[in-house]
Amino acid sequence: MHEAWLPREHPLHRPRHGRRQLVALICALAFFSAPLSSWLFGARPEQLENRPLAEFPSITEGFGFFTGLNGWATDHLPFRKGAVQAVNGISRGVFGEPAPLAGGSHSSPVGAGQVDAKPPIDESVFPPVIEGKDGWLYLGHDVSYRCVPSRSTEEVIAGLRAWRKAVESSGRKFQLVIAPDKSTVYPEHLPESYPGEDCSAAEREAFWREVPKATGAIDLRAPLRQTAERNGRPIYHDIDTHWTHEGGATMVYQLAERLSPGITGTWKMAPSRQYPHSADIPDLLGQDRTVPIQAYSLAPDGGADNTQFKPSDFHQPLHLKSSPKPGMITEPVRMVGDSFTQFASPYLAATYADIAITHPDNVATNAQATATFLAEGETITFELSERFVAGGRYPLLDPAAAAEVGGVLAAHPVR
Repeated sequence: MHEAWLPREHPLHRPRHGRRQLVALICALAFFSAPLSSWLFGARPEQLENRPLAEFPSITEGFGFFTGLNGWATDHLPFRKGAVQAVNGISRGVFGEPAPLAGGSHSSPVGAGQVDAKPPIDESVFPPVIEGKDGWLYLGHDVSYRCVPSRSTEEVIAGLRAWRKAVESSGRKFQLVIAPDKSTVYPEHLPESYPGEDCSAAEREAFWREVPKATGAIDLRAPLRQTAERNGRPIYHDIDTHWTHEGGATMVYQLAERLSPGITGTWKMAPSRQYPHSADIPDLLGQDRTVPIQAYSLAPDGGADNTQFKPSDFHQPLHLKSSPKPGMITEPVRMVGDSFTQFASPYLAATYADIAITHPDNVATNAQATATFLAEGETITFELSERFVAGGRYPLLDPAAAAEVGGVLAAHPVR
């Protein structure tokens, strides 16, 4: 018998408190049905960070189903952007300082979605955004990933060497380029002090001293600065973590010269269209801000423009083909690249007759399909972001990943 049905004089009698229970039930129903109600009336979750919204976790993940719910619920919360804007506005207006907004420990704005275990970032210590001088904004993971790495520098080097060995053992050429962090190329705009300054600075110096030399990676720091000096403007956006199209084109030039020295001698670049681009770092502060994008034409033979502008995040591989012309790389090339390559893909399309690009995530989530994809190329190029490499946060840095893909490449060698 329910305790509310007992006689009032019974010592176990407990009233239902009907009115208060009813109010509580109504509040609970409103709270839990708000997302569905908002969805029915047209509200949709907004992507605040430069990555796809977290997918609903699979029941096959075991306990990971429950731990994954938090990231999914956070990403799919309606009006999340408005809430972030309100919190940031109140903090700045009342307290005169930015709000300690969490950027999401399950991922980051650039190249996120990796699937291996990583040490969590304490966002009470390392903020998701570092506000620098002259209005410059830096991604907090430039610092936190160095200070809380998933792998040691030795393990990172071993993983990258494993990829070179796997590719070259199959008769293919291997190119590795690391896109420097904005904080590496433009440290002068960082604030006078910030959390993690000492550990990140020391790790950055050690990284560039050791990793390119040990792995054969192309060091883009000097070419990027030279391009910026020649054009008279920064090669990274002040409020976005990425380089400009000029940075992407610089990478394309460097890669082509190493494949075929002198081939860029006939290339002709010229400014083409301009368009606004939604900056990724302000999104973490709940702000809608854009940066102006200057795109370019590129004629490998010095004649007609041969660029192709096909937006892609490379989670679905992007295949770019065109008729061979003088000044083009004609052998098939397969590339692993992240969001930095998005600013280079029009110029890769202009200068490679057959190039296809896939995201680093795909190497970990579907190794066999990625192996088959890479086996189509005679040259395999990796573009990886400094913060993810330095922090050891790419799953593909596990030598086992290179060994699995390398087995497929070995079975389909290039003679």
